[in-house]
Amino acid sequence: MSDFILNATKRSDIGKGASRRLRREANMIPAVVYGGTEDAASITLSHNQVTRFLEEESFYSSIITLDIEGETEEVLLKDLQRHPFKPKVLHVDLKRVVRGQEMHANAPLHFMNEENAPGVKEGGVVSHQVTSVEIICMPRHLPEYVEVDMGAVEMGGVVHLSDLTLPEGVRLAAFEQGEDNDLSVANIVPPTVSTSSSDDAEEATEAAAEEPAAEEGGEE
Repeated sequence: MSDFILNATKRSDIGKGASRRLRREANMIPAVVYGGTEDAASITLSHNQVTRFLEEESFYSSIITLDIEGETEEVLLKDLQRHPFKPKVLHVDLKRVVRGQEMHANAPLHFMNEENAPGVKEGGVVSHQVTSVEIICMPRHLPEYVEVDMGAVEMGGVVHLSDLTLPEGVRLAAFEQGEDNDLSVANIVPPTVSTSSSDDAEEATEAAAEEPAAEEGGEE
């Protein structure tokens, strides 16, 4: 069984008004579960339970046991909508997992050995272009994350998708249409602002602040 068991109830009252009432009055989240051989179903989730699970990174890439009023099925978190400024989740999309069939999932990237990278030891800064990748695998091969080893990256060096060492049975969705999508994952770049230029800017600001303001009506 999954490490995450998400409790849900069936929802027949749908629409924007009904969704707003759920969120405001019951602290619940409207959601939908789809995929597999069954029709899409509208459900309701506990906001407190969902936000607690979202604090765990593995929740985003794990097979979740969805318990809908006693009936269970396996799902993946496919999408969620957050409030633009409040700590609220507005909607959740869940996709059914079919055992024996390949699935698409997003796996977070874990960047390893950054402090040991030659480029970092020379004063460089690690820049992450992406923090997750879309993978294809059978459900039993779904990894919790994909490692990115930065330990040998020089100053100016770049790690591409093709440099990743993937777990057994896992491949990248980006390469399904060919090798042209070999995107950059991370690189090491020189610092953008040197200490001396920063000090010069600070001195110029202090000097400007110390100059007396021009008197109104003075000579031009």
